[in-house]
Amino acid sequence: MSEATARFLAAHGWQAAERQFLVGDGSVRRYTRLIQSDRRCLLMDCPPEISLEPFLKVDALLRRLGVSAPEVLAADADAGLALVEDFGDDTFTRLLKSGADETALYRLAVDLLIELHRRATSADLAGLPVFDDDRALDGLFRMLDWYWPAIHGAPPGETVRREFESAWRAVLPKMREVPDSIALFDYHADNLLWLDRTGVGACGVIDFQDAVQAPVVFDIATLLANDRRAIPDGLREALIDRYLTAFPALDRDAFMTAFAVKTAHWNTRIVGTFARLLRRDGKALYQKFMPRVWLLIEHYLAHPALEPVADWYRRHLPAADRRMLEAHERSGA
Repeated sequence: MSEATARFLAAHGWQAAERQFLVGDGSVRRYTRLIQSDRRCLLMDCPPEISLEPFLKVDALLRRLGVSAPEVLAADADAGLALVEDFGDDTFTRLLKSGADETALYRLAVDLLIELHRRATSADLAGLPVFDDDRALDGLFRMLDWYWPAIHGAPPGETVRREFESAWRAVLPKMREVPDSIALFDYHADNLLWLDRTGVGACGVIDFQDAVQAPVVFDIATLLANDRRAIPDGLREALIDRYLTAFPALDRDAFMTAFAVKTAHWNTRIVGTFARLLRRDGKALYQKFMPRVWLLIEHYLAHPALEPVADWYRRHLPAADRRMLEAHERSGA
């Protein structure tokens, strides 16, 4: 433990707490559960290159909007340290593996999005970064920067990059034919927790520091067409209907087109993200999700709105080049 962390814990009365380090996901943030008598909380430790401020800002906004985000008990943004409410271990993923009611949990998650999109005002959105085409492309280029060299042994040529960008710039505006709201960015079963609270308050949310102003389809697409966990087609369709019923002014065709664009975009980005986690960080466990990632890409590229991107894939990254990466392919990054 660093001296700064020791001072921080002592200043807030947690210096004698039992510490349980929590294994993180792909994040560079570190979390430690602190237990002291009948009290418990989480210590969040952000490395110097990661600012704590976005988490604090979004957390305050969500709590003001009635969302169950963790209460911040203390924070030192300069040191990258915070003590936050401990929501426990009942993630939706863990509950579903234990046989919990899938329909009930996913309905709760969709209902939370409905309430969040109803409550958020234009002033709330104004304080968030905008997920524009340039930001979308920045994420998409991860595939060319990390996955492409892993399978080809060299970076892509300028023609490949230029045609990739052109195809996506032709498609991304179709995601914006629905209104904007708050997108928590990584809204999926691993980041949702069951809490003993009423209404949508029973759905606790974490890992929202990258929240943006984005089309309303953003989080629901991440939830219902996710790389880590498939849900039955009928349930996904029923949940989309549930969301659209809550917002009758939304055009269904525009929403479903935006859903397809978002899902194809997100999973193309994930190809690069998981390749980067392997090649740069030596984290191979995410490769197990790649068969489903490629399945989602293939499925949603079939939407007519995605034809420019589908054509790029056919010419430059055909089915034979879409695969899991092996651990030895981390070299050369």
